[in-house]
Amino acid sequence: MHETDMTKALIITIKQWWESQPSCPRISAIHLMIGKFTCVEPGSLQFTFQVQTRNTFLDGVKLVIKEIPLIAFCHPCQLEYLPEIGQQYSCPRCYHPMEDIRSGRELKIERIEYSLEE
Repeated sequence: MHETDMTKALIITIKQWWESQPSCPRISAIHLMIGKFTCVEPGSLQFTFQVQTRNTFLDGVKLVIKEIPLIAFCHPCQLEYLPEIGQQYSCPRCYHPMEDIRSGRELKIERIEYSLEE
């Protein structure tokens, strides 16, 4: 389950940012962009995040996941298409193998919602 390792990396990244702030911000939500081609299961990531942040500075923080579709482009026939993960990765028109992935590999923090504690 790579969601466990991804959650650990996410927590480390957020903690480094949090500790670098002049005052400890109260984080309310973390917004992630996750491409379909990363094969990350959003439900598993949500659960893992909830378990690993229990009794930490991130306890109760909402994890908001925006899924980005897998979009490929076929250069021979100039078609942009949505491959079916695990089913078909070639162009549906000319069957040329998928070479140019336009989106779907994203895995990043889009933004952090927070307020400054007084």
